[in-house]
Amino acid sequence: MPAFAPIAIIVVIFIFWVLSCIKVIPEYERAVIFTLGHLNPQPKGPGLVLIFAPLQRVVRVSLQQEAMEVPPQDIITRDNVTLKVNAVIFLRVIDPNRAIVQVSNYRYQTSQFAQTTLRSVLGEVDLDELLAHREKINLRLQSILDQHTDPWGVKVTSVEVKQVDLPESMQRAMAKQAEADREKRSKIIHAEGEFAAAQRLTEAAHLLSTEPASMQLRYLQTLTEIGVEKNTTVIFPVPVDMLQGIQQIINKAVTKP
Repeated sequence: MPAFAPIAIIVVIFIFWVLSCIKVIPEYERAVIFTLGHLNPQPKGPGLVLIFAPLQRVVRVSLQQEAMEVPPQDIITRDNVTLKVNAVIFLRVIDPNRAIVQVSNYRYQTSQFAQTTLRSVLGEVDLDELLAHREKINLRLQSILDQHTDPWGVKVTSVEVKQVDLPESMQRAMAKQAEADREKRSKIIHAEGEFAAAQRLTEAAHLLSTEPASMQLRYLQTLTEIGVEKNTTVIFPVPVDMLQGIQQIINKAVTKP
């Protein structure tokens, strides 16, 4: 064995030790450093960070926003409707030291709080309110979760109720209600159309009665339309004045004692 072999081994070990003391922290991470088990006041990074191993230990914490799925929860609403509801949470670490020291696993703890909060909040609302005011419920969930996670240095930026699974009986009832509402709106629109048409016809009748010339024009227009059609009916145009004269004669004969 060469005499310089021990020195070479020591040099190699020293090189590996130096390399283990060099940490490169990317922009989206921070290095939480413990020195002899004590937490350093400020996290390090981004960039090159030197530590004195093994007396110092590094824990990397991501500052990126994370999306966390909340498993489907069995919910009983205030009006006693059983549902399955899941949600998604968006969170990020704002204080790496507290996220490591104050809680053992901030993702797991946040998920557990989200499940219990989801059941609690949705149990206080009716089904109609859940379906109609989802945005308001999302804000309330976000506010409650953020209060819980703030001591850990974790910010819950948003909560979204993702899917609401209704029982089949409730789905059929809602489908019937929706169909009845559509039929109701259809009838109302049809009635409004009939009313508007009747109003226009009444106005047209008043206008024709006040303008005899317009009556004559309308009469001639009708004869023209009938003559254009291919039919076997023979039309003899009779002046309207003649009809009015005949009607006056009949009226006088009827009223004459």
